[in-house]
Amino acid sequence: MEMAEETGRGREGGGEIRNLGESAGCILRGAPNNPAAPLWPTIDGPLGLSEEDSLSYARSFFKFGFLLLPWLWAVNCFYFWPVLRHSPSFPRIRRYVFGSAVGFLLLTVLLSSWALTFVIGGERLFGPVWERLVMYNVADRFGLTSWS
Repeated sequence: MEMAEETGRGREGGGEIRNLGESAGCILRGAPNNPAAPLWPTIDGPLGLSEEDSLSYARSFFKFGFLLLPWLWAVNCFYFWPVLRHSPSFPRIRRYVFGSAVGFLLLTVLLSSWALTFVIGGERLFGPVWERLVMYNVADRFGLTSWS
């Protein structure tokens, strides 16, 4: 379903109608060279951060994501979704948000493939080494299960 917005720039309440299409729900500013650029860098619009604060937060989330906290990369992508979605808007913030998106996707693929290797392959894939790789038999291995 397409949505339209009345801008109110016309004569006596008869403003022009602008088609929002896929960007419905995002507050947009109408620049001559980029009619669909977001007005605010965060998803919470005018209640969110200024552009300078947004740059600081995006940079912090990006850097802390390297400390094996990939969920911060996901939060960075979610919170700065307007920046990620509209590529020419906020170029200083975009490089950190795009880097977070790439890092989150790479780590998700890596962790998923690692987990699926163990879940699907299991003992058939690893053979006799499997008993040393799994952690569910640690108590048996060290004799901690005998209560007598």
